Formats: sequence, C-alpha cells, structure tokens
Amino acid sequence: MKHTYNSLAIWVRAALFFVLLFGCLSVQAAPPSSAQITASTTAFLKRFVNKDGEVNYKAIQRDPKQLDALLEDIASFSMSGASQADLYAFYLNAYNVLVIGEIVSNYPLTSVREMPGFFDKKQMLVGGEKMTLDELEHNKLRKLYDDPRLHFALVCGTASCPRLSREAYMGKDLFTQLNDQTRRVLQDPAFVKVDAEGKTVMLPEIFKWYEADFGTSGKTGVAYVNQFRADKRVPTWFAMDYYAYDWRLNDQKAEAPKK
Repeated sequence: MKHTYNSLAIWVRAALFFVLLFGCLSVQAAPPSSAQITASTTAFLKRFVNKDGEVNYKAIQRDPKQLDALLEDIASFSMSGASQADLYAFYLNAYNVLVIGEIVSNYPLTSVREMPGFFDKKQMLVGGEKMTLDELEHNKLRKLYDDPRLHFALVCGTASCPRLSREAYMGKDLFTQLNDQTRRVLQDPAFVKVDAEGKTVMLPEIFKWYEADFGTSGKTGVAYVNQFRADKRVPTWFAMDYYAYDWRLNDQKAEAPKK
C-alpha cells in the first residue's frame, strides 16, 4: 500500500511538473501583438526623442531596458494573422528602432558612417527573419507598398533624415499618420529650404535618389512637395536644386550649463 501511494505521488508530482513546464513555455512562446509593439515603441520614443526628432542615445545606453525589450519583440513578432496595414506599420517601427539599437551599441560616434556595413551588411532579426536595414527598407517596404510617404517615416539616424516622430505607427491609423508625418516634414524649413528672395528651393537628396518612387504618384520634386504644403506651396517657377546630405548623427545636444 505504501509502495502504491509513493508511486502515485511521484506520478502526480511529475504530471504537475510537466503542466507547469509547458505552461511556462507557452507563455514565453507567445509572440507580442502589433498593438503591444506599437504601445511599447511610443513609450520608448516619447522618453528618448525630443520634439526636434533628436535621440538621446547616451541616456538609452545608460538605461537600455526598454530598447532591449523592444528589440526582442521585433525579433519574435509573428506575421501570422497580421493585416497588410499592421505589417506596414510594424516594418516602419522596426526600422527606426533597429537603427537606434545599432547606434546605441556603437555609441559614442558622430555619424552612422563610422559603422561599416550599417545598412547593407549587419544582419538583424525581424519577425523571425534575418535581414539588413537595406533589405528591410527595399524588400519589405518599398517593393511591397509602393508608397513614397515611407521615405518621411523612415529615419536612419542622420541630420538630413526627416525628424523622427515621437509616435509609433499603427495599422488602423497608418494612412492618417503617414499623411501627417509627410506634411510635417515637407513643411519643415530645415528639410525643404525655400529662398523666396532668391526664388530658389533646395530639396534633400532623397528626392533625387528615389525619384522613381515619387514618380509613381504622378508627381516628383516640387510638385510632390506642394501636395503637402497647403497655402505654403513653393512657386513652380522657382529654380530647384538638391542640398548635400548631412551624415552627422541626429543626437540630442547636451544642454548648456545654467548660469
């Protein structure tokens, strides 16, 4: 009788062990939802990005917990059941967070050019798939969505990039968010440089590099810009040129000491 009781107790303990084990594994294996990643990304951006779109890389390096958690979520995100809009938003957010993550890993630096292979060699895990930043941009975004507005949402860590939004992108609001972001960027005098007196306008080189992308909308250059400038349209007779790309890091400047 004692032997039977001991055997039963052993089996019960073993069963409980496996229930707990597989229960823990199932909890750990559950991938984050699109909404969870969006909320976490927004919280991260609001904490470390200022209104000018500059990133406090030094502060992130000191306290990387939010960044590390986001990178894990991006790596384990499941595409299954996600809408096209959710995937579009996920890839936009992933690109911006991965850029920050790689810069933080190599900080301090003054330009992303100090990291060889930053765009085209460094493999990163996105939704269970290894890819470079270039592959993420070109294969997962440009080829699939054919939307020039994405060029104002992607931020590669440079001074000439659009100002980084402090709000993560979300599938259900994506059309409005992309329009709002594009409008903010194309009305920014630091991005579209209009000289009314000299009757000239200087555009960033992305309009030259990705002219074919903008052409899919039927408008390029100033004509494309004017769609988002309302009553601040650039006269179409102004001479147009491109200003040189500024590869300096979009790093927050240290505050001047108070007197």
